[in-house]
Amino acid sequence: MACISSGAFASEKNTLRCDIDATAEARSANRSRVTSGKFDFETKTVMLNSGYAMPILGLGTYSLLGDSCVNSVVTELESGGRLIDTAYMYHNEDFVGKGIKKTGIPREDVFITTKLYPDQYADAPNAIDEALKKLDVGYIDLMLLHHPGKGDIDAYKAMEQAAADGKIRSIGLSNWYIKELKEFLPKITILPAVVQNEIHPYYQENEVVDYVHSLGIVMEGWYPLGGRGHTAELLGDKTITEIAKAHGVSSAQVILRWNLQKGVVVIPGSSNPDHIRENLDLFGFELTDEEMTAIKALGRDEKHDWY
Repeated sequence: MACISSGAFASEKNTLRCDIDATAEARSANRSRVTSGKFDFETKTVMLNSGYAMPILGLGTYSLLGDSCVNSVVTELESGGRLIDTAYMYHNEDFVGKGIKKTGIPREDVFITTKLYPDQYADAPNAIDEALKKLDVGYIDLMLLHHPGKGDIDAYKAMEQAAADGKIRSIGLSNWYIKELKEFLPKITILPAVVQNEIHPYYQENEVVDYVHSLGIVMEGWYPLGGRGHTAELLGDKTITEIAKAHGVSSAQVILRWNLQKGVVVIPGSSNPDHIRENLDLFGFELTDEEMTAIKALGRDEKHDWY
């Protein structure tokens, strides 16, 4: 019988009821102890409910291929970043692995996220091994299901087994919302460590963020700068530019810092070395409550991708 180490479903009909000790039996003792999810701005990490620390900002590699991908990963890591996000559907897991090796930075100092796509769910165990082979980094720090699809429960259970086997350290979901989570979570054993969705000032997902946090799950945002075709408008938003001017930083830095202060991990994508370095420089300023409120007011439920 599957159970979830969260009391969030106690009032739901036909949901599984179990305590933390029952789930702890399915995890190692040291992993089950930590459920805080609070950002540490000194270490620039957040402790996942799996017991592993995850950087709160990093590099998204969507659309990066070949040398561009390798060089971007190298720039990120040599500039102090430690989180790299990739996926099977990005077709660049091998380039990400090459970039990591090229820096000579110890494997244990780098946090690598990848994802299984729905067309892999039917044969998830082999898909996990394929990702490990392409990355060639020994283990995967975090693996996500890319979005809901046929066979996603079985695919998630395959990730649970891979975690037990030491192939993956933490597991989670991407593009799951409140309705999907309420349907999905009672059917699995290990609570996701991370939920990764589209989040930016024009599409804030505040209810989803609060719900995910209430479960002890870390929220991560893709397209934090609005996504291709929308970035210029967002970076040029008058509210954003005025706040940036007040702090002597860029609009991108304001938006990324806004995410961090609302408890959302950010993975902006870029192949521009200057932008990659700038996107990591978020800790020399802090947005005021008034500025956070002003950015919140920009929300217009404008989703920029179909997931």
